[in-house]
Amino acid sequence: MEITKIQPGMTGVNIKGKVLEIGKIRDVKTRYGETQVANAIIEDSTGQLKLTLWGDQIEKVSEGDVVEVVNGYAREWQGEIQVSVGKQGELKISNE
Repeated sequence: MEITKIQPGMTGVNIKGKVLEIGKIRDVKTRYGETQVANAIIEDSTGQLKLTLWGDQIEKVSEGDVVEVVNGYAREWQGEIQVSVGKQGELKISNE
């Protein structure tokens, strides 16, 4: 799926893109307990979007990596579309 075709509310999102930047890591409290979160900007040939990285995903991803989100979901947060892997999804990382 192309990044520009992602819409808020979509599930089963499968995208692949290069990590351009990883934002500041923040400590957050969720209904599942305390964890860390960071937003990464990923890009494919059609555009860019934010990928939300949770917990140990943050340490696995570096700028320049190619990441693939399998069975993720999209939502809108503060006016921007963001994709998350979620509990049912998978994050694959390569150094292509």
